[in-house]
Amino acid sequence: MDKYVIKGGCRLTGEVNISGAKNAAVAILPAVILSDSPCRIENIPDISDVKTLTYILKEMGARVEYLDLHTVEIDPRPIMTDIVSAEIARRIRASYYFIGALLGRCRNAVVPLPGGCNFGVRPIDQHLKGFVALGCDYSLDNGMISVSAKNDLHGANIYLDVVTVGATMNIMLAAVKARGLTVIENAAREPHIVDLANFLNTMGADIRGAGTDTIKIHGVQRLRGVTYSIIPDQIEAGTYMVAAAATGGDVVVKNVTPKHLESISAKLVEMGVTIEEGDDTVRVLCERPLRKCNVKTMPHPGFPTDMQPQITTLLSVAKGTSMVNESVWENNRFKYVDELRRMGAQITVDGKVAIVEGADRLKGAPVRALDLRAGAAMVIAGLVAEGTTQVEDVQYIERGYENIVEKLVELGADIYRMEEPERTLDKIG
Repeated sequence: MDKYVIKGGCRLTGEVNISGAKNAAVAILPAVILSDSPCRIENIPDISDVKTLTYILKEMGARVEYLDLHTVEIDPRPIMTDIVSAEIARRIRASYYFIGALLGRCRNAVVPLPGGCNFGVRPIDQHLKGFVALGCDYSLDNGMISVSAKNDLHGANIYLDVVTVGATMNIMLAAVKARGLTVIENAAREPHIVDLANFLNTMGADIRGAGTDTIKIHGVQRLRGVTYSIIPDQIEAGTYMVAAAATGGDVVVKNVTPKHLESISAKLVEMGVTIEEGDDTVRVLCERPLRKCNVKTMPHPGFPTDMQPQITTLLSVAKGTSMVNESVWENNRFKYVDELRRMGAQITVDGKVAIVEGADRLKGAPVRALDLRAGAAMVIAGLVAEGTTQVEDVQYIERGYENIVEKLVELGADIYRMEEPERTLDKIG
């Protein structure tokens, strides 16, 4: 029942520090179980998805110790199971990375179907295609996927029918200790895939080509424990960049890799925003009315689908008519548009395309966070709207944004988190 209460109209100024990448952390943490000694992971984001994964690791038997808020040490050696409990794991999509990691560790995995945000079908057929090519059989029973390599894992040539981040990373996890050479073609190229490959290579793996559409993995017999720091979060950085532009602000986004943000920066520049890049910073300055532009989501290095709700919200207050084409997910990812319309946005959805007529202003209203990124979009809408906006279901937002309220307050936003007690039915006597 908790919600964010936002009074719009405040210009964001100052500096914001970006946390470690959620999409890297949720694969690297399961990957730790491939090691034969403890690993120390630094720059992990303090978000609920990460806490859920560390809880799962503890439940499986691993020793998990937080050295500080952003550093965790994990000893996987006590793990004696190949089963991931359904009750907790179904809360997040990233639980499926335990399939690849467990296959690499013990050639068998029993993991629940993935959960997480509900904005459309999230098939894992490409994951299973890769596992079968590596020598596995699988079955589905009562919402649990059982995958087993009875005759050991062996290298294979795997062509992914669609570019998919999850399958690329999961197959990497399974193949890293398989016999022989595995080649993944039509692989995804996102920064967090490169980060996972770098982590595994630091442990002693032999992975080449991460960041290109062909990844080659020479299997090794063992991986050792290491200390590793996760890359900055591209999507968190992009969200604050859009929030700065929406409020006509002047914000320095720190602890980023500017190259990872090029597709986002390019669209903001097209809309009339000034972008200044440093070594590990991006300054976003908006001193003039925003202009229309067209956006099409694409696999990396194209415009990221995880930034689609945020940029659509920004376009809703830009002058002119813009089009947003969602080419990665089906049209269910536009479900949040109804929430924006409650605030006065003029958006029409036709299949995978949203036509955005720039409105003079948005007005505060009660809205819901329908998923992680749509929730961030509602916060941005609240920051720019006249009056007060209440954003409900903030648990989705906190799956991927560390201390979002505190960070926005430091930039000058008028926002706070309202905690409401659980409602109970009065007894009828």
